[in-house]
Amino acid sequence: MNKFLSSALLPLVPVALLLSVPLAAQTMAQPTLPAWLAGTWAMEDGASWSDELWTDPRGGVMLGLGRSGFGHELKKWELARIVTHKDGSLAYVVQEDGKPAVEFPLVLISAEAIEFANPANDYPQRIRYWRQGKLLMAEISRLDGSDVVRWNYRPVVPPRDQVE
Repeated sequence: MNKFLSSALLPLVPVALLLSVPLAAQTMAQPTLPAWLAGTWAMEDGASWSDELWTDPRGGVMLGLGRSGFGHELKKWELARIVTHKDGSLAYVVQEDGKPAVEFPLVLISAEAIEFANPANDYPQRIRYWRQGKLLMAEISRLDGSDVVRWNYRPVVPPRDQVE
């Protein structure tokens, strides 16, 4: 390769390397399951209610279930899991109201937040969880951030990291 061509391409090498690595790997070399999500979480707003239960990480998976309703009536339920694939990547897999499961690959992870996205899914396309002190926040939306639905869960039993 001639000297001009190699010096012209040199600035593109970091960009090419960055694009060749999955986004999850860019934010954390080996993402770990979000242990801070484990616990029983509930939200009430008048007669509307919602709750989620998440197991501790074990065997490369966290299992979750959620339900929501109004008064004494169940409106929606879902089974979810956050899995570690053989390549080390994480994904959120959810089955709503008995429909086929949908997978959302990890796109962002930090010490107190995790986000998954699947642009091919009709809705939601983005699922995000994060902690604000003792609260668990959950949000679904389209990729562009529109059609946001948010839950502010309180711990039913204090999470292990909050017990004194």
